[in-house]
Parts: sequence; structure tokens; C-alpha cells
Amino acid sequence: MSAHSYKNGGSASRGGAIKFENYSNSNSKYSPSSSLKSKVQQPMPAASSLRRGSTGSGRDYSTISGRVRVAVRLRPRNSEEMVADADFADCVELQPELKRLKLQKNNWDSDTYEFDEVLTEYASQKRVYEVVAKPVVESVLDGYNGTVMAYGQTGTGKTYTLGRLGEEDAAARGIMLRAMEDILAEVSPENDLVSVSYFQLYMETIQDLLNPSNDNITIVEDPKTGDVSLPGATLVEVRDHKSFMQLLQLGEAHRFAANTKLNTESSRSHAILMVHVKRSVKGKDSSLSNENGNMTPVSKTLKPPIIRRSKLVIVDLAGSERIDKSGSEGHTLEEAKSINLSLSALGKCINALAENSAHVPVRDSKLTRLLRDSFGGTARTSLVITIGPSPRHRGETSSTIMFGQRAMKVENMVKLKEEFDYKSLSRRLEIQLDKLAAEYERQQRAFDDKIERISLEGQKRVAEVEQNYADALEKCQKDFMESKKRLEEQSSVKKENHGQRKVNVGVSDNGTDQKSNSQPPMLPNSSEVAELKKKLNSEILLRKAAETEVDSLNKQLIQWKNAEAARNSEIVKLRKMLEDEECEKAKLEEEIEMLQSQLLQISFEADQSRRNLDKRLSGQAPSSLDSLIPQPKHQQQREPADGDKASVVKLFEQVGLHKILSLLQSDDADVRIHAVKVVANLAAEESNQQKIVQAGGLTSLLELLRNSNDETIHRVAAGAIANLAMNETNQELIMSQGGISLLSLTATKSEDPQTLRMVAGAIANLCGNDKLQIKLRAEGGIRALLGMVRCRHPDVLAQVARGMANFAKCESRASTTGIKTGRSVLIEDGALPWIVKNANNEASPIRRHIELALCHLGQHEVNARDMINGGALWELVRISRDCSREDIRVLAQRTLQSTSGFQAELKRLRIDYG
Repeated sequence: MSAHSYKNGGSASRGGAIKFENYSNSNSKYSPSSSLKSKVQQPMPAASSLRRGSTGSGRDYSTISGRVRVAVRLRPRNSEEMVADADFADCVELQPELKRLKLQKNNWDSDTYEFDEVLTEYASQKRVYEVVAKPVVESVLDGYNGTVMAYGQTGTGKTYTLGRLGEEDAAARGIMLRAMEDILAEVSPENDLVSVSYFQLYMETIQDLLNPSNDNITIVEDPKTGDVSLPGATLVEVRDHKSFMQLLQLGEAHRFAANTKLNTESSRSHAILMVHVKRSVKGKDSSLSNENGNMTPVSKTLKPPIIRRSKLVIVDLAGSERIDKSGSEGHTLEEAKSINLSLSALGKCINALAENSAHVPVRDSKLTRLLRDSFGGTARTSLVITIGPSPRHRGETSSTIMFGQRAMKVENMVKLKEEFDYKSLSRRLEIQLDKLAAEYERQQRAFDDKIERISLEGQKRVAEVEQNYADALEKCQKDFMESKKRLEEQSSVKKENHGQRKVNVGVSDNGTDQKSNSQPPMLPNSSEVAELKKKLNSEILLRKAAETEVDSLNKQLIQWKNAEAARNSEIVKLRKMLEDEECEKAKLEEEIEMLQSQLLQISFEADQSRRNLDKRLSGQAPSSLDSLIPQPKHQQQREPADGDKASVVKLFEQVGLHKILSLLQSDDADVRIHAVKVVANLAAEESNQQKIVQAGGLTSLLELLRNSNDETIHRVAAGAIANLAMNETNQELIMSQGGISLLSLTATKSEDPQTLRMVAGAIANLCGNDKLQIKLRAEGGIRALLGMVRCRHPDVLAQVARGMANFAKCESRASTTGIKTGRSVLIEDGALPWIVKNANNEASPIRRHIELALCHLGQHEVNARDMINGGALWELVRISRDCSREDIRVLAQRTLQSTSGFQAELKRLRIDYG
């Protein structure tokens, strides 16, 4: 574990360099009550030991590692004080060389206090920055979190010290501008990143000063590390001083201020500037070496660079004030109360940390939650308290001094934040991958060209060899035939010569036979035979050599053809993939066109329905069926929106319910659509629901769902069924007539958000009936409800969440009444991941129902293990702390307390959920 150190800065650094250990708390358990707990290792003497008359024995506490450094700055007298207090001396006396100040109790007695730095009324803005903020800024550039905060009575110069822009006089620039100048001068534009967010805490509401429309930012806490973040705040990257100046001007223009007796421009909110610094660490990206000691390209590529993330928080607190002195009234009075309450909460936390208390009330105010890392956390903190010289405000001055004295007892454990920059490594690997892919494609093309060239050459050589072989064979055959012919001719000649020389055998005179004295036949010349054999052997050898060469070329040609076939196969695969992509693209385009046409159709139907509902009844007898059939456009007249309901009621009274229901079976599609809309409007009134059911309206609506293919009829019929399903008796009728199966089938087939919203609403109403739980799941109601989350429309998701909350509530009631049940059906059907994912949904209806569902699921002990593994426990903890509705928050707390599985897990993790 390496140690990192930095200078404590300023004249308060009497002990030289202070070292801080770079520790990792990734495995530590988070406890809200202990995250701001003081880390003081040895007891510190009380502030009274530094007063006059005390020995002040003890160690020098300005050298304690990570202690909050406090400086006091005196404001000069203003014009009003010069007149009103002309005959009175200042209530404070500064001793900057001793870093002390004396607070006059009366003309003959005073109290003496020591601080890390004492700044007189003549101290320049540059001096204040170098003493108070520059050491913190240097720490931030080294990778540590830092905080600079101003505290004091209203009108004592807090905003002047921190946020002065110095547009007319550059020497008057405040800490914010000077800190950003130093940061921008040190960071590298190519490798480092600096971004800022600027917001105010006004009346316990966090508002974005860079985007005024974002007026309710939520605080998000990491349940493991306790880190606080504001993901909803605007984060702007800063590259130069001019753009930062413009951001400050924009933020100051949106900050709340008021004119009081103590200050003409009194800040009515706490302003907080957060500067996020991301720096690359040079010299630490060591790589693996090969056997020769050289860096291999792979090791250089795969080693991620090291970056340091740090945060500078500059807090301009609103001034504390007494109502009788500031003269606040009306809304300004309410602002003053809110300011004093938040400052009081901060003071309680400082007191608890200074006294090393076991509990720190960090959750009493959003201000203390935002500053939990600044006091007792991991940031290096520097506090400047501002006071005035007027004896009329001696009480406020004394309170400010005591706040600073207590803050000096708080000690932080400063932590260096280093991490691997995997995003940069990923981008670098992607670039290298693109280069390698391009190089591979180039080599593949070169290889293909080479193969093609070799193939052509081989084919040419094979053709030449075959031609030579054919010519040689033809020549050999020709020579052979000529030799054969010549031999035959010689043989025939020799036979003729031999016949002429033959001597016939006759009988001699003395009676004895005598043979003619003939010569032996002539044999072929041996030299000619040898020559012929030699030529024949030569031809045989040539033929064998030609055959061998042809076989070799054939094998090589087969190899080339196999390689070419492999390439052709790969090309076919790629072409098939390309065709699949084109088909997929064509399908998507068709779906887009279909969705566009559906959108146009829905818009047309909405307009048509409004015109039908606003149409006056004609002057004919209302008993005619034509009163329900749409009339031509020239007969339509617009009515006020509040007359729609009266028109439907009048139609119901004059035509009759049975006749309206009979029109649901009409062959005319327009008549059916108009009739089902009238029934849906009637079903919205509770007084009509029983009449509709008794007249067979529910059965007719279910038949429409079963037999009709019209999307509009499905949507309106589902809406009417949803209205009827609000009655418990009607719910049982719907289930007995197979209504849940029809609703589930409609949800599966439809993609229209409005239809799905109606279907989900009907199923959600049925989910609230304890008697229908088993049948609802058996007939696919729960699966249909979960299937509708594919539609991301918030209205549909709100109805789905309501159904899950109703179903979970029924299961919770069953378990509390002693009925033995297993795991929740919602968990078994896989709804828990979706519930956890949407537990903090931006849409309040969805979030509210999901929070209720989690609370009801958690009340059943058998669900605890699944909820812990699925991350639902953390959401319950968040709901018990941050939910805006008190009843849900109390229900979540009761659930955590009553479930032993949750209790054991929270105890193991040392988490306080209160």
C-alpha cells in the first residue's frame, strides 16, 4: 500500500509535509450514521483552553492529518456602521502574527481564540485564496477531493470572498475564479477533463443554476460507499477561463437574493459549485516485458492507463440572520427560516463530529447530505468564517467564531482516488482492431489475387504440358506406324527372295531321294532391331515422365480448386448474411410504414370519435336506429366539451339500453364502433354499470373481443370492461365468462398503446380481488400483464405497475391472515427484475405503484431471499428514506422492521434504514 503526501500549504503548515494513506474502502460496509463520524485518533482540548487565562497545554493540532483547516476573515466597517458605531470600538481585535483574535465581552474582559489563519480587513483577495483555497486546489490536482466553504452572518462578505467575478478590477476576483485559473493552468487539454456543475439549495430544493427549468434535482447515494452524487444536474465541460466566467455569470443571474436591513443583496440560497477533475497519471502505465527486456506491443496495448478523479466543492452558504435585525417578513421570512434550519442542522453535525458522537444527524437536511464528504469524510476541507466588527452584532460574531472552533476539531481521512481508464483502453483497442481488420482485408485481397494468378499460371502450364504430350504421342505413333510398315515391307521382300531360292525335293536316278542344295532363310539385321528397341524404350520413358508431370499438375490444380471452393463458400455465406440483413431491413421498414399508417389511422379515428360524440341529435324521433348512425358532415355541429356527457345520457334515456346493445351486433362496422363507444361512456358511470350487466352488455363486450378484428373496437371494449371490472360482483362475472382469457389474448395480439392501456387497466382491477388470485394466474392474466411491458408507453406501464401492486397486496393480505402460501407469483413469473429496474422511474404513477408492490412483496417472509438477491432490498431502503409520500415511506420502514430476513441482511451490512 503506497503512501501519498502533499503540502498542507500556507503558514499554518508548521509541521512540514503531511502524509495520507491511500486506502481502499471497496469492501467496507456503509453506515449513514457513521459516514460523517469524526476520525480523530486522540482527544482534542476544548476551545476554551485557548482563551485568555488558560495555559493552553497540549499538542499542536494544526498538524493533525486531514483536520479541517479554519481561517477567519474580518470585514471592514461599512458606511452605515461608520455612522451608527462611530462612538464604539470594534468588538473584535485581531492578532494575525499569533493567529489569534480577541472577542470583547465588555470594556474590561475578552475571550481569545486561535485559528489556522487570521485575515484582517486589509487582506487582499489573492492572500485569502493562497491561504484558504490554494492548498485544497493543489490537493484536488493530485487526485484528492477538496472543499472550500464560507460561513458567517449575512452581509459579512461570504459571496465576495468566494464568488466575486472581478469584472471591473481583476484583483477583486474571488476563490472560484482563481481556483479554476490554477486548475486550467495545470491540466492537459488533450489528456485531462475538467467539468463543472453549479446549483443552489433553496428552501430545501436543489435547483440547477445553469438550467433553471431543472428545479428539483434528486440526491443519489451509493448504498455501498455512501458517495453522494447529483446525476440530474447539468455538467458542462470547461476548457478555458472565458467559458467558466460565462457559466458563473449565468449562475449568479439565476440565484435568489433579497434586500434586507443587514444586506441589500442578501443571498437567499446556498450556492454550491462542483468542479470535477479527471487527470491521466503519467509514468504509472508500466507494461510487461519480453525475454529481452523490451515492451511487447500486446502488453503496451492491453495495459489500461491510470486516471485520477477528484472533485472540488466550493460552498457559498447563505448567511445566518436574526429576524428582528434583518426585518424579514412574508416570503423572505420563510426563506430565512429555511436558511437557519439548514445551518442549524449543519451545526449539529459539526458538534457531533467534534464530540466524537456515535450518531451524526446527517439526514436532517439536504445541506448536510451534500457535505457529508466534506466533514468527517474523505475530502480535504478548508473553512473561512467571515465576521463583522460591529458591536451590535456581537452575538452573531460569537456564534460564528464558536462554529469555526468546533469545525477545527473535525478530522477527515483523505483518500486518493485512482482507477484504470478502461474506456480509453477500449477506444484504443477499437482503433487497433479497425486497423487490423483493414490490414487483414488488404492481405486477404492480395492472397486472393495471388491465388488467382497462380491458378491461371497452373492452368496455362497444364494446357502446355497436355499439348506437348499430345504432340509427342502423335509423333511416336506416327514413327511407330512408319517403322511397322517398313518392317512389313522388308519381311515381304525377304519372303519372296526366299521362295525363289527354294529347291524342290525330287527322286534321283538310282531310286534315292535327294534334297535340293538350297541356302538358309535371311534373318532381320540385329542393329535395326536394337535401334527399334531403343526408340521404343525412349518413347516409354518420355510418356511416363509426361504422365507424372500431368498427375502433379492435376494435384496442384485440385488444391487450388479446393481453396477456391472454400473462398466461394465463404463468399456465399457473406452474401447470405448480407441478404438476411437486407431482409431484416426491409421488415423494419415495413414495420415503420405500418406503424406510421396505424398512427394516421388512430389520429383519424380520434377525430372521428370526437365529431360523433359532439354531434347533435337530429330533430327526428329519437327512437329511430338512425339516431345512433353517423350523419353526413354537413349535418354535424360542434358542441362544448362539457356537453358530451349530457349527450350520451340523453341518448341512453331516449333510445334505450337494449337497443344500444343490439347495435353491437350490427353488420355495419361504423355502427358497431359508435355503439361500443356509447356503452363505454355509459360504463364510466357507476350507476349504469349494474344496468349494463343485467341487460347482457358484459357478454356482448366479451363477444366483441372474441369475434372482432377491429383495433378500435378492441380498445373501446377493453376500456368498457375495465370500467365494469371496478365492481367486485362484475369481476367474478368477467372471470366466469372467460374474460381474462380474452383480455390476455387481446394483449398478446395488439401493439396499440391505448388498447394495451385499457387491457392492462382491466387486468389490474381484477388483480385486486382476493378470490380470483389462483384463477387469474391459471388463465394467463399475470403472464399477459407482464407481457405488456414490451410497450414502453408510460400509461401502459403505469397500469401494469398498478396491477402488480394490487396482486402483491392481495398476496400480502393472504399471508397475514394465516393462509399458507409459497413464493409470490410475481417472483415466480419473473416480474421482480422489472419491478426493481423501474422502482425509481421518473414517472410518478409508475414509481408509486412499484414502491407499493415492493413493500407488499417484502411483507411475506418467503420472498425475502429472492428480493435480497434481486436488489430489491436496496430499493426498499431508498424508499424508507427518500420517498416523497409519507404513507409509502412508513410502509417501507414497517416492512424492513417486520421481515426477519431483511433485518439479518441489514445487520450484516451495518445499514441504518431509519
